[in-house]
Amino acid sequence: MTTSPLTPAGFPASEFADRLALAQSAMAHDGLDALLLTAEPDVRYFSGFLTRFWESPTRPWFLIVPVSGKPIAVIPAIGAALMRQTWIEDIYTWDAPDPDDDGVSLLADVLHRICGPNGRVGIPMGIETHLRMPQDDWAKFQTLSGLQFGSDSGIVRRLRMIKSEAEIAKIRAACGIADRAFARVPEIAQAGVGLDVVFRRFQMLCLEEGADWVPYLAGASEQGGYADVISPAGPDPLRQGDVLMLDTGLVRDGYFCDFDRNFAVGAADQNIRDAHAHLVETTLAVAELARPGTTASELTAAMAKRLSAFSGATEAGRLGHGLGMQLTEGLSLISDDHTILEPGMVITLEPGLTLGPDKIMVHEENVVIRDGPPDFLSTPANPEIPVLEG
Repeated sequence: MTTSPLTPAGFPASEFADRLALAQSAMAHDGLDALLLTAEPDVRYFSGFLTRFWESPTRPWFLIVPVSGKPIAVIPAIGAALMRQTWIEDIYTWDAPDPDDDGVSLLADVLHRICGPNGRVGIPMGIETHLRMPQDDWAKFQTLSGLQFGSDSGIVRRLRMIKSEAEIAKIRAACGIADRAFARVPEIAQAGVGLDVVFRRFQMLCLEEGADWVPYLAGASEQGGYADVISPAGPDPLRQGDVLMLDTGLVRDGYFCDFDRNFAVGAADQNIRDAHAHLVETTLAVAELARPGTTASELTAAMAKRLSAFSGATEAGRLGHGLGMQLTEGLSLISDDHTILEPGMVITLEPGLTLGPDKIMVHEENVVIRDGPPDFLSTPANPEIPVLEG
């Protein structure tokens, strides 16, 4: 096991104060009296409230961001002790779960007092958002509060797309953990080892190297490439000539990395070696174009053009995406996403090639957009595919 310094846990209060100031400026511009946040990453973005307890779908959690003043938490009583460890001071609780009134009347009362009788409340409503409370409770809540509810005009999405240096440091730390785990794959993977065993052992390597948990791991091991990039592992053993791919989204202090690595088992034929080199070289070339002012669609077109020179892109739907508190967030590298790249955006570059019927190969790296050349957060792979013991 190797070690390297990791960023301190959490953020100083000034980080949240900066986020709040930007949000409140945008809210005032759009005439919003408050934001109502119900999803884990949005609540955490403004509060620092980090817990795995969100895995339980039973209880709703609410954070109110007023147009002036600090955020206000309206949460189940079980979370009060942890919320008090954040910078949030106003915390209202109820004993949850309560089938008759699971925070609905309390939330309506608090929000009404903050916004007044004709207040306008914004809620994230775009792609990758959801309302994390029962629909029946939502209908009851709207009636009780008497407020006007509508879109947050994309305020939260825009803020979260531009990472602070403190956030970038946490994503870089997550990438460093995955880098070290990938470097140790030869310790756990060789011909004869079941793919499911490789998956379990790789997650153990990630934890040994400093991951808090490994929410996402996908991959495959097949001859001449693989059929898809999202399957869970089966028990079939790795074979001489297989291409092994592991794609991990591990978490360190609430922030994800998301990149993959390919390996040849025993040996790789010329087509696999050429495909791997082309994917890595495409990633490096397109990264040079990932500058402020370029659009996601322009980056997509440049990547697709380079892929077509080999054999054509896969039908994965996109060639990269935003990254942060969620495995995928913000922009997508697709032809219809015209988001303009800005300094501080963290994105993945994920080219893929079609190698034959039901055979593909993909490669992925994580970068942050800078005023000059992009900053790789994952250590770029070598064009030569690494070979595992056959």
